[in-house]
Amino acid sequence: MKCIYCSAETQVLDSRDSEHAIRRRRECTACGKRFTTYERAETDLLVIKKDGRREKYDSEKLKKGVLKACEKRPISLEEIEKMLDAIENEIREEKEIKSSKIGKLVMRRLKSMDKVAYIRFASVYHEFADIDEFEDELKKLKK
Repeated sequence: MKCIYCSAETQVLDSRDSEHAIRRRRECTACGKRFTTYERAETDLLVIKKDGRREKYDSEKLKKGVLKACEKRPISLEEIEKMLDAIENEIREEKEIKSSKIGKLVMRRLKSMDKVAYIRFASVYHEFADIDEFEDELKKLKK
């Protein structure tokens, strides 16, 4: 694999199996920088969007959304990765899944991890039209 910093060759320092991925710690042979990669099997899962369109499941797209919700929050990348792995394990056997179900799975886990990250994700997921809808969700959260 090429180095993400300088594009030179890398060597694997450590390799560990997790439940559904292989974690590899790599070091660049040229610049000496280290980084971690994860190897996961691709799935043929289709996501059914709100408008009825179907698209291939993209774990990176989901990760970006969760990372944005967790930005500047005390949640480690490792915790986020574990959460995403758990969600993918839960949906792995499906052939098709509604995007709303994936969103609900994320929100359920974020709600127990960090309330601010939860409300950030929920505000995008629910597409709050005005401040009243946002306040209603906050009230539910306070109960």
